Amino acid sequence: MPVWLHILIIVLVAYTAISILLYYLQDYFLFKPEKLPKDFNFYYENQTVSEYNIETRDGAIINGLHFSVEKPLGVVLYLKGNSKSIKGWGKFAVDFTRNNYDVIMVDYRGFGKSTGKRSQKAIKHDLQFIYNKIREKVSEKYIIIYGRSLGSGFATKLASMNNPKMLILDAPYYSLTKVTGRYMPFMPLSIILKYPMPTYKWLKYVKCPIHIIHGTKDKLIPFSSSVKLSQINPKRTRLHPIIAGGHKNLNNFESYHRILTEIIKSKEKNIDLSTTSIGVKHSSKQ
Repeated sequence: MPVWLHILIIVLVAYTAISILLYYLQDYFLFKPEKLPKDFNFYYENQTVSEYNIETRDGAIINGLHFSVEKPLGVVLYLKGNSKSIKGWGKFAVDFTRNNYDVIMVDYRGFGKSTGKRSQKAIKHDLQFIYNKIREKVSEKYIIIYGRSLGSGFATKLASMNNPKMLILDAPYYSLTKVTGRYMPFMPLSIILKYPMPTYKWLKYVKCPIHIIHGTKDKLIPFSSSVKLSQINPKRTRLHPIIAGGHKNLNNFESYHRILTEIIKSKEKNIDLSTTSIGVKHSSKQ
């Protein structure tokens, strides 16, 4: 056997073995869950919060928190990132309750007190189930879906299938296939990835206002991904850059809180474009 053929066989075997390994271990790389004991008590200073458990059709238990305010203007369904549990994420509810919005947070399967076998399909079904429960008590015109990092894909899918007041995406990815491809460019991710999360495909079906918030110095999910996303459904989308913001520190920027307040307190108005300069062309002369 020629040496080159022997080397090729070794490379192909190694490539196949690594692909199989990635397929079975990808949950470990994508999700960093924190598990909580069933008797864990949630507490947040100066917040009114209640805990709930919802059983899904396949017997899984989805654990969540409801942060409530007096006379709420609406409710924010907050879909968190890929790490920890709502124990820590609950600290961000104040950014919405201070603006007179109730907040619903849930732990995905295998996170916190939530149970059940995790998959992209299962999580999508769980979130639609939660959304339906909210919709039973609150009109959709008062529901805001907020997706942070990993949660941005699930938030987009949920918004594309319903009619919420608005969709807010915080550090969203174009697709998880694209994000992981930056670190493993030679792997067949389109085949082996169990969580492709094609946000860009779902975004074009969203019918409500879309707001994208992203740090310009985000090293995990580059700002350019939000620029691309903002061009998919441009008439409904507004891109809000947080100058010098990274992936995990947007809440430390005053601009983030100003933007967030402006977004959720704003009233969308239709503009009479005939009264603007939209048809005016610049002169070609310097």
